[in-house]
Amino acid sequence: MLHTRTSWLRVAAPVAVLALALTACGGKKDASGSASGSGADTGKNSADTAAKTDKKPTEPAGGALKSGQSGTGQYKEESGKVTYEVAAQKVHVGTEAEAKKMVQDPKDANGLVAATAYVKYTNKGPGVVKGLAKVDNGTEIYADGRRGGMLIGAPENLPGCENPVDIDNWKVGESHVICQTYMIPKGAKSLEVHWGDEGATNPLIWKFDNAG
Repeated sequence: MLHTRTSWLRVAAPVAVLALALTACGGKKDASGSASGSGADTGKNSADTAAKTDKKPTEPAGGALKSGQSGTGQYKEESGKVTYEVAAQKVHVGTEAEAKKMVQDPKDANGLVAATAYVKYTNKGPGVVKGLAKVDNGTEIYADGRRGGMLIGAPENLPGCENPVDIDNWKVGESHVICQTYMIPKGAKSLEVHWGDEGATNPLIWKFDNAG
C-alpha cells in the first residue's frame, strides 16, 4: 500500500537537517540480517541526519514481499539477539514543499520528497527486550534501486507510528509499528523497504509502486 501527497507531514514541528553526503541517494549498502519469509500480516529529535542513502510469501529470503506480508529475522539488541517477525505495511510519500519544511535549509530538499515506511515488528523471543529497542534501525528505503537519505530528526509520533522511546520491556508476542523517514528523489517510480541486521547480506525486501 502506497499513500502519496497529503499534508500529514505538517505534524513535523521539529526541523531536521538533511546532510546530503550523496551516498544518500547513492549506491547500495548491505543493510541487513539473515531473514526468511514466513507468516502473514495485513495491511529521533536530533539536529543531524545521516545518509544510510495474510498469505505466506512465495519468495525466499532476500526475495520481494508484498505490502503487509511478513518475514522473520534476528536483530542484535543490547540484551542479545532477538528474533522478530517483520512486515512493511505501507510507504507514505509526501510533497517537495513538505520536505522543504522538514529540513533546516530548504535548498537541501530541492527535488526531494519524504518517504515514511510503516513497519510492524513482533518480538518472537527468546525474551523481553529491555531498554531502547533498536530493531527499526535496520529499516532502509530505496527509490528506483538507490538508497535514500535517512532523515534523523523526523518526528516519531506520526499518525499510526509509535515512538521507540515509549516502548518499555517489549514482551514476547507483543507488536509495535515503528516508522522510518527517508528523503528520496521526487518522481521515483519504484520503492523498496529493506530490513535486516547490520553487516549481513540477506535483507527482507518489500516492493511498492509509487503511483504518484
